[in-house]
Amino acid sequence: MPPSPTSRRLPNLLFDFGGVLINIDYQRPIEAMRRLTSVGSTIEYNQKNQSELFDLLETGRITPAEFRDGLRSGYQLTATDEELDAAWNSILLDVPADRLALLAELHKQGHQMALLSNTNVIHIEEVNRRLKVTYGFEHGIADVLDRVFYSQEVGLRKPGPEIFEHVLREMNWQAEETLFIEDSSQHIETAQRLGLHTLFLAPPLTLTEALPAAIRAFPPSA
Repeated sequence: MPPSPTSRRLPNLLFDFGGVLINIDYQRPIEAMRRLTSVGSTIEYNQKNQSELFDLLETGRITPAEFRDGLRSGYQLTATDEELDAAWNSILLDVPADRLALLAELHKQGHQMALLSNTNVIHIEEVNRRLKVTYGFEHGIADVLDRVFYSQEVGLRKPGPEIFEHVLREMNWQAEETLFIEDSSQHIETAQRLGLHTLFLAPPLTLTEALPAAIRAFPPSA
């Protein structure tokens, strides 16, 4: 008998959030917070690097109140809690409907899907509020995924390998059977070292344009 054809496998899909599912603009909070100070302070926060204050918030080691106080003292900001939250949340743009439709279709096809995001409670509460208003989601982006892993809940953040290993353990996934979709090169590098397949969504690539082709190109199982 001739050998059976090589079977195709459905990769597990591990998504970043900002820049992949939700559009974001790193410059907006920098500019918004600069307007809250009379001395022209600039927060140390961008896609590749950030000060310890932001790391502490994203790993759940300080509360939102402590974060706001840290902004005020560290960058000489004069602002109410509401003004600081509005400036901080200005990074968040929209979650396009076509990306959510793609997730629904991939789930219907049988893919296991999870989210791995460096984020914080202030941003997630705002994103969840918007998703409920716009799409009726009761549990935020978790409504269209099998599971979500937020850095502030896990206590770890990318690009450290430990948070990737945590997700693989919790999901009972093998690295070589998983496709990680991300827009930050330093996180892609860690995932590759751990043996995950990766899709780097460097602008102007978008999820709906690039992901279907990456899935079709995913290596077949033996």
